[in-house]
Amino acid sequence: MKVSIIGGGGRVGSNAAFALQCAGIVSEIHLLDANEQMAQGEALDLLHGASIAGDQKIYAGNYDKCADSDMIVITAGLRRKPDESRLDLINRNVSLFKQILDSIKTAGLKKDAIVFVVSNPVDILTRLAIDYLKLDPAKTIGLGTQLDTARFRSLIALETGLPPSQIKALILGEHGDSMVPVWSSATAGGIPLIKLDNFNSGVQQRIFDRTKGGGAEAIKLKGGAGWAVALSIAEVIHPIALNQPKVLPISTQLSGEYGMKGTCASLPTMVNRSGVVKRYEVELWPREVSGLQAGAKQLDSTYAQVQKK
Repeated sequence: MKVSIIGGGGRVGSNAAFALQCAGIVSEIHLLDANEQMAQGEALDLLHGASIAGDQKIYAGNYDKCADSDMIVITAGLRRKPDESRLDLINRNVSLFKQILDSIKTAGLKKDAIVFVVSNPVDILTRLAIDYLKLDPAKTIGLGTQLDTARFRSLIALETGLPPSQIKALILGEHGDSMVPVWSSATAGGIPLIKLDNFNSGVQQRIFDRTKGGGAEAIKLKGGAGWAVALSIAEVIHPIALNQPKVLPISTQLSGEYGMKGTCASLPTMVNRSGVVKRYEVELWPREVSGLQAGAKQLDSTYAQVQKK
């Protein structure tokens, strides 16, 4: 599989390329960035490790190189400020994102290519990509709460002292302020988390607050997230590249699940080489469903403003 990363000269894009290189699953990695020299430098640095990590083709190039890509990953975007919500980015990122989409359209897309949006606000931009380029919703996905879920599980493990790999828990809905922690099905080694000693509502709230503020915390400490988001990106790309179905909390255009339609938001979603296979409307607590619906209304309202621009 050939993967093009738009924004490949930046922190997230280059980190994602490194994660893909280390796994050795995709066969070709193409980096593209407005800062051409930076993309060339990142590609060269990765290439220098090719004899250790694997035999992928790794190079920088322009939009024309996207025309035969199996997957186009869009990580380019203006960086979020520490006190700025992801939705606040909409006014600054929409025009840039449309320029990227125009360039993709001009270069052309393979019939079965999958567009994977990482740039924030990811749910809004995923929907914009579908509408602006008239893309097949089944072949257009956003990273959504995949990253939030990774953070959530790791922070639960940190709080409980249990291995992160044993934590099974989800964040669903918007990748942003209205995200919903799904405590109803959260487990550690098969044991419901809510049954653990001392795992009370205060502990739950503390974990969720830090999860929701994870991006802002990373920005404050080191200028922005990179490694965890890169691993989250790779976890989405690998089952698609291998055509091995996997269920992940990614953002796709909903078709009536929990009463939500048209909105792009995250639910447990099966993907394979063809893109989105199905979404699962799992049993949730009433307050979790209400949270998802409230977040969808907020996203729809914001998107309506985007369409006027």
